[in-house]
Amino acid sequence: MRIAVFGASGPTGRLLTDQALAAGHEVVAVTRRAGSVAERPGLAVVVGDATDPAAVAAAIGGTEAVLSVLGVPFGKETVTTYSVSATAITKAMARQGVGRLLAVSSSVADPDWRPSGAHFFNHVLDPLVNRRLGRTVHADMRRMEATVRRTDLDWTLVRPSGLFEHPVVTDFHTAETSADGLFTARTDLAASMLRELEERRYVRTAMGVITTAVRPNMARLLWNEGVKKK
Repeated sequence: MRIAVFGASGPTGRLLTDQALAAGHEVVAVTRRAGSVAERPGLAVVVGDATDPAAVAAAIGGTEAVLSVLGVPFGKETVTTYSVSATAITKAMARQGVGRLLAVSSSVADPDWRPSGAHFFNHVLDPLVNRRLGRTVHADMRRMEATVRRTDLDWTLVRPSGLFEHPVVTDFHTAETSADGLFTARTDLAASMLRELEERRYVRTAMGVITTAVRPNMARLLWNEGVKKK
């Protein structure tokens, strides 16, 4: 299958691109930064902004599916990348007849997501980190989700929990709406998207994905995902 990956130069995008190529897919890697993704067999690199309708339309031409793994760090400023890119991508897909979309959101987008057995997270870290520090990012993710839901595409909203680095794919768990867990390895996030591309278990709904085999160091996770990226 020929797929377009938006956010291909990011930490999840690189893993997704590698896994897709290894699985035999052709990949169009879309990135804003020239030279950030090296071309190789099966991979075409397109430099363009996911919020630019013309660039998006050019990137998805001839593809059969679009996978968006765009990411924005936490900050005080208003975030529009998720919602504006969703508008550009879904409109271009509708015009060109590309029907399958997988877009990464977050478990936080589910207002009822409260991992079981995680009292400190649910009552301290989640209100502080996700609902306050990540407020503008998650607000725009919800706008993105609303935009995608209004389309006639075969969409899946992919909702990981706290993202962390792990070298290999594990026996990850998926569930409709959101999954009951605190963490998601980026390798598992990428693998879950490719599996869903093939299996189509969560078409026109949200898919939660969590890692259960390993857990990250919480302090390191908060530093890498919430502080270091700023």
